[in-house]
Amino acid sequence: MKIYQTKDIRNIALVGGAKSGKTTLSEAMLFEGGLINRRGSIDDNNTVSDYRPVEIERGNSVSSSVMFVEYNGKKINIIDTPGFDDFVGEVISALKVADTAVMVVNAQNGVEVGTEIGWRNTSKYHTPVVFAINHLEHENSNFDETIRQMRTQFGGSLSIIQYPLNPGHGFNAVIDLLKMKMYKYPEGGGKPEILDIPDSEKAKAEEMQAAMIEDLASSDESLMEKFFENGTLSEEEMQHGLKTGLKSRGLFPVLCIAAKHNMGVGRLLEFLSNNAASPDEMPHEKTPEGKELSYNPAAPVCAFVFKTSIEAHFGEISFFKVFNGEIVESSDLVNASTGSKERLGQLFAVYGKNREKVEKVVAGDIAATVKLKNTPTNTTLNTAKNSGDIVEPIVFPEPRYRVAVKAQNQSDDEKLNALLYQMHKVDRTLFVEYSKELKQLIVGGQGELHLNIVKWQIENLEKIPMTFLTPKIPYRETITKAAKSVYRHKKQSGGAGQFGEVHMMIEPYREGMSWTTEFPVRGSDEIKLPWGGKLIMNNSIVGGAIDARFMPAILKGVMEKMEEGPLTGSYARDIVFYVYDGKMHPVDSNEISFKLAGRNAFKEAFKNAGPQILEPIYEVEVLVPEDRMGDVMTDLQGRRAIILGMGREGNYQKISARAPLAEMNKYATALSSITSGRAMYSMKFLEYANVPPDVQQQLLKAYEGSQEDEE
Repeated sequence: MKIYQTKDIRNIALVGGAKSGKTTLSEAMLFEGGLINRRGSIDDNNTVSDYRPVEIERGNSVSSSVMFVEYNGKKINIIDTPGFDDFVGEVISALKVADTAVMVVNAQNGVEVGTEIGWRNTSKYHTPVVFAINHLEHENSNFDETIRQMRTQFGGSLSIIQYPLNPGHGFNAVIDLLKMKMYKYPEGGGKPEILDIPDSEKAKAEEMQAAMIEDLASSDESLMEKFFENGTLSEEEMQHGLKTGLKSRGLFPVLCIAAKHNMGVGRLLEFLSNNAASPDEMPHEKTPEGKELSYNPAAPVCAFVFKTSIEAHFGEISFFKVFNGEIVESSDLVNASTGSKERLGQLFAVYGKNREKVEKVVAGDIAATVKLKNTPTNTTLNTAKNSGDIVEPIVFPEPRYRVAVKAQNQSDDEKLNALLYQMHKVDRTLFVEYSKELKQLIVGGQGELHLNIVKWQIENLEKIPMTFLTPKIPYRETITKAAKSVYRHKKQSGGAGQFGEVHMMIEPYREGMSWTTEFPVRGSDEIKLPWGGKLIMNNSIVGGAIDARFMPAILKGVMEKMEEGPLTGSYARDIVFYVYDGKMHPVDSNEISFKLAGRNAFKEAFKNAGPQILEPIYEVEVLVPEDRMGDVMTDLQGRRAIILGMGREGNYQKISARAPLAEMNKYATALSSITSGRAMYSMKFLEYANVPPDVQQQLLKAYEGSQEDEE
């Protein structure tokens, strides 16, 4: 295929709610660009974009699809993204490399949850937005009400470029205010007749064009001066205003389509090719050191892998955008993170599962390659001379929904683990970790739907039945006062026996504390625990009551009990223990004796030292529509959350709270139910804090019961 220069490349992400018609639009775009000769449909399970088995089964996108069309002398790269918030990672990675977003809005439903979520993400990444009002052919479509809702939700910077002449059943014409023409489409869509605006519409069209011209003029001071002088703008000046306002997010053009019938799609492509910014016209990406990546084709290569996919017949496919330089087949590049070399043997322009070989990829373009050895998503590839340049990685959201998983057949455990880690390579919002502490394989995602899709793929494609379990909570155990204990380990069974006696005192550890004066400290070991907190061992032995060679064994015994706390089997932390006396036997004392004596002395002292269970506390932020705020706060308080503050973020209220992890299980599902899917939240670990006394008693009883069951 033809090699396009940077100025002739447009990178577009299709965003919006589920069922808004993004996949159908992408199909029509490929058809208009001549890449396919027949449009597929979601109902017939034959679209280019939704080709994966799970998407065919469900009838909606769960992963982004990278495509392209050649139109009007431009190469337009298109990334079709999923509409459900559970798959937000796909949207974020697309916006990382897109220079413009096309927000598809369903004219039947107006501003939906998915529209709001898409808007938040484009705002976060400062991505220019073109609105495409879709489904105008449906009987229930309402263009004017949709625009009203959009102005309410997104502000007054909408600039209506087109409006439908006859929305609803029989829709076939739009009035284009840039061209001041009527586009009339034949039945079934396709190439329109471009006609004069009917006399009955001229007054309305002129009034709306005047409003549009004023919007365009406001994007640039020099245009505003010309507008005041002449009362209007020329077509060339309007296009300048469009490009300037669109690029700066100063205005958001609105166009009309009926993607299912291929109406308005060719005009949308023409509009994007003329007015969307090329990569080099957008603000330049910067490395962490502040170096600008300016899409200079003569500069050393700097490319960024923004997506990874695993395909049945190709293996691992890496999708990348070139930020500097040009890449040719068999280029040797350096992984900026590891320093290892990668050869890009073949280069492809991709549309769904179809690929076209390309000889060269220039700065600003998006392409794919296969069989990279160790270059996952979020990796920068450079030539050796600039191997330190790194594109700022995509920040994927933390998991919001956690489950423990296990294969129904134990023999499948190892294969299940490998599959989940492989899926993490493709989906960076999927968190997978075996917790030694909880003795569970924990999988985290963006919501219940997200993890159910993972389960479907493993069970249906890999034929491994699996079970979701409630994840255990990583509690911690500590003490609140000092306590002493004496433990003698004695065992005689013929031959050499075992003997060790340990006298121990324990007390809570506090930063900057002084050691007790009751026992002189002759030596001290400080252990920074991997799970947080500290353990201090103070040797207060006098007169050789316990030989120094047995002290490491005592510490080992205590550490074993710290790893499996006496209260609930959770990790213990923040404890000081003193070994102040003991006894030995000249023959029977050995390391195992003192390890067991130390372990049991610690266990007995712990239970008398005001033991306390600690629970993980998370910082929670919820963005919620104002009319649902009371319900959300009531629900949070029912989860033992403490409300820290409230504020406004755009059109939403933001609730800040701290809540125990134990109460946040399935919160994503509950919040969606309370707010009809209109709220978003994030969680971040904050600290460990004491559990309330009643909760501690429940945990102790539950642990005792589980121990009895095991016996």
